[in-house]
Amino acid sequence: MVSKGVKYMLLSTFIFAVMNVLIKYVPNIPAIEIILFRSIVSFLMSGIALKSQKVPLFGNNKKILLFRGLAGAIALMMFFTTLQEIPLASAVTLMFLGPIFTAILGMWIVKEKVAWVQWLFFGLSFAGILMIKGFDARVSPEMTLLGVGAAFFSGIAYNMIRKLKTSEHPLVIIFYFPLVTLPIVGIYSAFHWVWPVGIEWVVLLAIGVLTQLAQYFMTKSYQSEELSKVANLNFIGIIYALGFGYVLFEETFNLLTYLGMTLVMVGVVLNVVYKQRKQKVV
Repeated sequence: MVSKGVKYMLLSTFIFAVMNVLIKYVPNIPAIEIILFRSIVSFLMSGIALKSQKVPLFGNNKKILLFRGLAGAIALMMFFTTLQEIPLASAVTLMFLGPIFTAILGMWIVKEKVAWVQWLFFGLSFAGILMIKGFDARVSPEMTLLGVGAAFFSGIAYNMIRKLKTSEHPLVIIFYFPLVTLPIVGIYSAFHWVWPVGIEWVVLLAIGVLTQLAQYFMTKSYQSEELSKVANLNFIGIIYALGFGYVLFEETFNLLTYLGMTLVMVGVVLNVVYKQRKQKVV
């Protein structure tokens, strides 16, 4: 049987994939401004939902909530920039170092163990990402650093979610993201504003709504399962990114780049299978 945590993550991954596509459709809008619109929608939806459910807005562990919001904001700014600058599948794959950072950081932050064999699986995925960078000339060193940075900060954010699993309502955790992000991106956007035109308004609204839904299911997943099990399910987004990129944006890759993506997926599948078998034994 597939656990609730896995189901939540699979749903979250698909919604995030659709959101990534929409970001590619507004190339004229700065990435920080897109995050501003996304944060406004998330702030309003989370606040209204929390009020209707009579859940205190600011939660219990404010320090960790603020830290989660800041780490998530930094990760998102870096990731959205790569989405606009390099092929969809390449940007998504770089971000998928996040589960590796999540599991590694989780050993210290939430004291979760990582078996030695899992390091081999992580190594396969990491080698695949190196191949993608090495054999795709459209991915510059600067964008690679941004992608890796986004993954690192997302790993921190996911660990903060795990630490909050018993003390906070999922919507409170989500609410803190725009609460922290809005002042940062708002000030920047005020000096670099680009007015959306026509359908761009609809796309920006859709990005905000979809992100809110994806964040909710992702938060529920991380509160329900061990990090090293569900975090790697994000890698399924590579399949979505390849499909959407090819059909919608005519993005193609050479054989070695595809091989790199395959290595990433193999590492993910092996890790998930290992965690499921270990749970059954226990």
